[in-house]
Amino acid sequence: MGTFLTQLPALLGVLVGTLGTILATSLADRARWQRSQSVRWDERRLDAYVEYAHALKESHMVALRMTADLRPGSHSHPIDRDEGLVRLAESDARRTIVWENLLLLGDEPTVVAAARWRDAIWQVERLARGVTEPPSDISDLLIQINDARDGYYRAARRSLGVRGGSVEQSAALRQALLDRPTAAPSRRDG
Repeated sequence: MGTFLTQLPALLGVLVGTLGTILATSLADRARWQRSQSVRWDERRLDAYVEYAHALKESHMVALRMTADLRPGSHSHPIDRDEGLVRLAESDARRTIVWENLLLLGDEPTVVAAARWRDAIWQVERLARGVTEPPSDISDLLIQINDARDGYYRAARRSLGVRGGSVEQSAALRQALLDRPTAAPSRRDG
C-alpha cells in the first residue's frame, strides 16, 4: 500500500493532465466548428444578398427601359411593351424565389431595407405596366429607388461585417437626374 500512496500523486497528475487535454481539445474543436459554421452561413448570407440585389436590379432595368419615353434625356434603351411585360413577369418570379433565401438568411435590418428597395422599384414597375398614371416628374421615384438601394447595401454590409467606408451612389445619381432635362423640347410647326 505504501507504493500505491507514493505513486498516487503521479497518477493524479496523469489523470488531471488527461482530463485537461480532453477539455482543451473539446473546447478547441467546438470553437473551430462554430467558426466554420459562422463562415458557412456568412457565405450563404452573402449569396442571398447578392442574388436578391441582382433580381431587383433586373426588374428595375426592365421597368426603366419600359418607361424610357417618360424620362426625357434617359439613357435607357426603350423596349417593346409586350417584351417588357414578359421580362417583368420573369424577373418577378425570380425575385420571389430569391426573396425566400433572403428571409431565411438575412438579418432584420437588411430584410427591411430590401423590402423598402423592392417597394420603391414596384412604383416604377406599376408605371411600366400602365397600372398608374405617370407623375409630372418621374425623377422623384428614381431618387427613392436610389436611396433605398443605398440603404439595402448599407444594411447588408453591416450584416456581413464589411468595412471600407461608404459606397453610396444616390447623391451622384440624384445629381445626374437633376442635370437631365425634365421636359421634352417643344417643336413649333410652321
